Amino acid sequence: MKSKVVLLNLAVPLMLSTLLAQETTTRLESSPRHHEWVKVKQGEREVHAYLTFPEVSEKVTAVIVIHENMGLTDWVRTVADGLAEAGYIAIAPDLLSGMAPNGGRTSDFASRDAAREAIYNLPPDQVTADLNAIFEYVAKLPAANGKVAVAGFCWGGAQTFRYATNRGDLAAAFVFYGTGPDSAAVSKINCPVYGFYGGNDNRVNASIPKITEWMKAAGKIYEPVIYEGAGHGFMRAGEQADATEANKKARTDGWERWKNLLKKL
Repeated sequence: MKSKVVLLNLAVPLMLSTLLAQETTTRLESSPRHHEWVKVKQGEREVHAYLTFPEVSEKVTAVIVIHENMGLTDWVRTVADGLAEAGYIAIAPDLLSGMAPNGGRTSDFASRDAAREAIYNLPPDQVTADLNAIFEYVAKLPAANGKVAVAGFCWGGAQTFRYATNRGDLAAAFVFYGTGPDSAAVSKINCPVYGFYGGNDNRVNASIPKITEWMKAAGKIYEPVIYEGAGHGFMRAGEQADATEANKKARTDGWERWKNLLKKL
């Protein structure tokens, strides 16, 4: 009997994960918005990216979406689609382009663990150069108004904050549960930075007071919001079948805040 209980406990999360993956795929396939895969040249490299367009009649702001430490997953693509639904062009680059076996990308790694290991071995200068190439590409699209913001989750959140120190013409940076740069780099930030953090994520949140102090001293805009009771990764976790109420609320409130801030750009 005990072994059956253990097997059941292992099977339930797997079933929920499978159902979520199926739901995510269905959402992407049934979206009425235009999606496409593009390849953006960056020196000798080609950066694969997922590009989405809103159904609007005017030129609009573009948002670069930086993925988590698992690479460019289907969930990140749904975030891009959600931004397009809200009225923005969204482009999600696969920063693991060319880094998988045989020069592949995220989907070519044998496992998420393998992709995660590769993420932490990416040269920072390469990441910045890839993002610059994506910035230049999306800013010049005929449907874009030239304004480009950046947003990222977890590892991507930290990269978002770091990119703001390297790109002076960003319209805004939206950091979802990512750590910030050091005090010396803060002075290079020109755009407002908006933070989204789970209350039960002190590994990341412990860095907020110092970042707040450094940004204020440098005369920069930094507005962190902490969603009480939510954990790390609440934007993804909050839509899962077994999501806690705190994660669900944080995801809903986070999306609303994000969209309201984008409207002001």
